[in-house]
Amino acid sequence: MRYFTIQELTASQVAKRKGIDNTPTAQAKACLTALVSNLLDPLRERWGSPLVVTSGYRCAKLNRAVGGAPRSQHTKGQAADLRTMSDTRDANRRLFNFIRSSGLPFDQLIDEYDYNWVHVSFVDGRNRRQELHIK
Repeated sequence: MRYFTIQELTASQVAKRKGIDNTPTAQAKACLTALVSNLLDPLRERWGSPLVVTSGYRCAKLNRAVGGAPRSQHTKGQAADLRTMSDTRDANRRLFNFIRSSGLPFDQLIDEYDYNWVHVSFVDGRNRRQELHIK
């Protein structure tokens, strides 16, 4: 894991504020490691500049607290929400399109709310390359 850490992918201001223990299970930690090794680190290398993780792993309690989907890939350690350093919609759109055309393995690539952030996920051995736009 060259650019991203488990600590970075489990950090949450909501968890801190609400006293929620967001320590990943062993299975979630293995999925986070696969996410970083197969998708996030290679993406960062190809993108050429830092990316910001706004949400990674979320335990069930944290996922409920932030209003996440009940079966969210975040709860399994398979997903991360990213934004560019400039955090503009245009830059986040470029990131989405870059991931789409990169050939990197992803399960879901989601434009969240007109490129406020980009959701990416990786499922070892079962990546659908599904692209979605949430308005």
